[in-house]
Amino acid sequence: MNRLPRIALGVAGLTALTAAPAAATPAAATPAAATTQTVTTCGNSGLQAGLSTRLCADVTGNVVEFYGRVSLAGPPSPGSPMPLPKELSTTLSAGVVGGASPVTQDRPVIFTSTTLEVRGLVSTVPCGSTVRGTFGVASFPWSPRPVAHEVTVAC
Repeated sequence: MNRLPRIALGVAGLTALTAAPAAATPAAATPAAATTQTVTTCGNSGLQAGLSTRLCADVTGNVVEFYGRVSLAGPPSPGSPMPLPKELSTTLSAGVVGGASPVTQDRPVIFTSTTLEVRGLVSTVPCGSTVRGTFGVASFPWSPRPVAHEVTVAC
């Protein structure tokens, strides 16, 4: 699996973010991971580049993965052709609130008419930490209007 180097967030050396490929497959489950449940939460949706966007987080123990979702803002008009593929510039960032600067991942993607997930930032944080993520989407001539979401890791 191709992974970028881990980047410390400065919380007692225990916090790290990793950028992973968009289509990354989860690692094999370990006995501890098999008993830990994943909780998924999503923030409010926003309109960016004429598309509906939302930022979600999967929390498993003290591991947080942020990912953005891009979908059509509404159904196409009856009888109209499906929208053409659109090149998007996405920015996904995450960081511990009150910690060092967030880690940011910029990635170009092609959006077709189906919902697209942009994955890549995985954080291991101390229990009790609040992690904030943002997700921005741009496509000429529209600039990004990022959506944000925060999660607190309860462990």
